[in-house]
Amino acid sequence: MSHPANESSVDVLVVGAGPAGLMCAYGLAKAGVNVRIVEKRADKIAAGQADGIQPRTIEVLQSYGLAERLLREACQLHRVAFYHPGPNGGVERVARIPDVTAPTARYPFEATLHQGAIEDIFIDAMQPLGLVVERQTVPVSMQLSKDAAELNDPSAYPVHVVLQHLDSNATQGDAETETIHAKFVVGADGAHSWVRKSLGIAMEGAQTEYIWGVLDLVPETDFPDVRSRCAIHSANGSCMIIPREGDGIRLYVQLSDTDVVDPATGRVDPTKMGPSEILEVARRSLHPYTIATPKEFEWSTIYIIGQRVASQFSANERVFIAGDACHTHSPKAGQGMNASMSDSHNLVWKLAQVLRGTADMSLLKTYELERRKFAQDLISFDREFSALFSRKPRSHENDTEGVSHEEFFGAFKTFGAFTSGIGIHYADSAIVDSTHQAAAQHITVGQRMPPQMLLRAADARPYELQDLLPADARFKILVFAGDTTQPAQRARVERLAGELHGVLALFGAGGAVEGTFDVLAISSGKKEDVGYADVPALLRSHWSKVFVDDVDMLGRQGGHAYENFGIGSEGAVVVVRPDGYVGLVFPFGAVQDAKAYFAAFLRARPVQ
Repeated sequence: MSHPANESSVDVLVVGAGPAGLMCAYGLAKAGVNVRIVEKRADKIAAGQADGIQPRTIEVLQSYGLAERLLREACQLHRVAFYHPGPNGGVERVARIPDVTAPTARYPFEATLHQGAIEDIFIDAMQPLGLVVERQTVPVSMQLSKDAAELNDPSAYPVHVVLQHLDSNATQGDAETETIHAKFVVGADGAHSWVRKSLGIAMEGAQTEYIWGVLDLVPETDFPDVRSRCAIHSANGSCMIIPREGDGIRLYVQLSDTDVVDPATGRVDPTKMGPSEILEVARRSLHPYTIATPKEFEWSTIYIIGQRVASQFSANERVFIAGDACHTHSPKAGQGMNASMSDSHNLVWKLAQVLRGTADMSLLKTYELERRKFAQDLISFDREFSALFSRKPRSHENDTEGVSHEEFFGAFKTFGAFTSGIGIHYADSAIVDSTHQAAAQHITVGQRMPPQMLLRAADARPYELQDLLPADARFKILVFAGDTTQPAQRARVERLAGELHGVLALFGAGGAVEGTFDVLAISSGKKEDVGYADVPALLRSHWSKVFVDDVDMLGRQGGHAYENFGIGSEGAVVVVRPDGYVGLVFPFGAVQDAKAYFAAFLRARPVQ
């Protein structure tokens, strides 16, 4: 598609280079999509902003090959301590429990790293792909075609966006403009999203009365749990301590109206309370422990908790919004950046499949279906969690009202699966079919594939199953083949492979299975007996694709996969979506149901 010098075309234009936008642009570029990403900021975030990475998000980053650097640079949070009013007027510790209460978490901890460093991880990974953030570039107008035929044609460019390229020497009126013809646009441009406002999409919800101050510093303190995550309920208000990379911490401090509200306007006035004043409030909450004033504060802000969800997440499945552009909530449960990147992770593979011509446009409807439901659940959780954290604590003097420490860390444990991201569960839809859930009783269809150590059949090398499910926009077909050393079972696997090949070839790009699907076999036989050539050719496109459910050569790891997943000796097939979530499980005799599953959203190749 050719254009004049000041016009260009692109498959996907991403607006906003925060974590959601960078995740989207990087994932698309890695999938081979022609993508551009623009950002009004002249540089990445230097300090502050979001910093917490939940266990599921670490798994997602690992699937893109980015977790190693994150874990090298970040602080890990393995423990949370709870403090409550004590008998002497100060606070006392009442419990220490694991920071993550999700039993199947591969990474059973949170990681904290300031947003600028997280952005760097993506920016550096994008460079080898030839993708850079186009900074000081802002959209000023956007037109979306109303032609139904054009909107339904994945090869069309129905979105026209005018960009202004600013620099430090030009006023906005003098800025150079460019018209972008895009197949798709993703607005990841924050809570005040220009893209969302351009579409006229409303944010639904309300603002709470809870006011909080946030402070990043390197503390000098005698507080005993300063290197653990802490939830502190005191008679002077609530406080949370989050350890950061290096020696730093983040303080969340509950403030009162008299601290920050302008009585004349009734609005929060950030100028009424700077970092020193926020720290003074924290001191009262931490008594009898002390914390000195540092030589400098790294970052501070004041906010009122707003809990809102966009009324829709897309316009005609051509312009999408992600991250803070479509949901806002409190930061104390560490969900904001995680939910934002998970939006992009959910959308990337769907766009890639449509742009490759392997999926129908209808697949894109599932983005809003899945992520808006999650956002609504997140707001419901956040409303309860924020209220619980912001309420007065039950004290020795007042034992009838307020929040008890048992109530608070009981709720913490209850919400653990949700806050960690491990418990995210997508409902049945075109891409989630739980009809044959019984075929793998302990793998929940609609949830992410749990971790599990396996042995590679060819050399007995241990592998984590999740590392065999990279975010490469392909479906992973996990064939739990039973004991392939037994002739009768091997014959059953041969029949399965014959039927399954016909289905996968029907939906594979150009008839090639490997372009759309990655097939792996897991035998329940012993490592001493199983050979990688024991399974049919479909299940061993390469010698590295065959695995054994057994312990490693030293007996230290692996084994019990069939038991852990609730799969019987007869075997089963697990279809893992490109985002790592289980879309379908089925027994060997239900291959036609797998055909119907893929037919609901993938394009079958024409019959010759």
